[in-house]
Amino acid sequence: MKQEPETYAELPEIVCPVDHLPIKEDGSLIVCSNGHSFKVDHGIPHILLSETQYADAFGEQWNKYRVTQLDSYTNTTISRDRLRRCLGETLWSQLRSPEVTYVLETGCGAGRFTEILLDLPGAHVTSTDISSAVVANLINCPQSGRHRVIQCDINALPFRPNSYDIVLCLGVIQHTPDPEEAITALFAQTRPGGWMVIDHYAPNISHYTKITSLLLRPALKRLSPRMGTIATEILTKLFFPLHRLVKNSTLIQLVLSRISPLLTYYHIYPQLNDRLQYEWALLDTHDSLTDYYKHFRTGPQIARLLSTLGAQDIWVAKGGNGIEARCRKPVR
Repeated sequence: MKQEPETYAELPEIVCPVDHLPIKEDGSLIVCSNGHSFKVDHGIPHILLSETQYADAFGEQWNKYRVTQLDSYTNTTISRDRLRRCLGETLWSQLRSPEVTYVLETGCGAGRFTEILLDLPGAHVTSTDISSAVVANLINCPQSGRHRVIQCDINALPFRPNSYDIVLCLGVIQHTPDPEEAITALFAQTRPGGWMVIDHYAPNISHYTKITSLLLRPALKRLSPRMGTIATEILTKLFFPLHRLVKNSTLIQLVLSRISPLLTYYHIYPQLNDRLQYEWALLDTHDSLTDYYKHFRTGPQIARLLSTLGAQDIWVAKGGNGIEARCRKPVR
């Protein structure tokens, strides 16, 4: 399926990540004038400069559990509430207005936040991911004049600097090889006066006392994506009945979670029924045991980095996966 150029007419220009030259279609490739070429498959440009096998498990994960975290599937507002909290009311209101706001959503996964963004009239969204999760995103949120999907690396984004009004990256930076490098690259894409919105894992006693997970992860993250999925499916099948049995006791759940490798949400998202609880346990247990990189940063560390980058109106708070933050790029 060839991607028609006019589909991207209302979005920032895609350029070669090597030299920032414009790229043109040439059959099944897109090519810059210096000869750097990248393939296009089913309308998705794959603009990667090198192999990125460390993210393959995420591609497997999001294509297998493609709808699990979509609000449209769970009939909840879990993803919507998280996105709104991270954006803050000012940006949320901006996106609800018809005025065009260019949003770069990096690490889009299967599109749990993409579908929320596209429900906001002002959002014109570029969704990127380093993994094959772009295929799941394309299925869940088809491309249009307001949405395109690109496979690329956060550290080699195929856009000119200062291209986006809002740069959004949730649930991703802690899984990159160098979080500080990733945040710096994202800030470079934010236009003067625009906003960067991110989150990051924070150090917590829960992670360091989850004994079974600490023992299993070094082995599971080195398995092939398919074998890693099979392994976490077996673990979920074995341990989930125990979590379901004690779901009404927060204390027993807390004790069990120190022994069990599963991530479950009976106490956090009680609105999910048992079937959805099982599906979320499958997904997030896989996510937590097969991620190749898992970094932690404190709120002050994130705030200092944003300050070093020259950001203004810095907001950092505990929430979600650990730390949530947003900041504005100063107008020159």
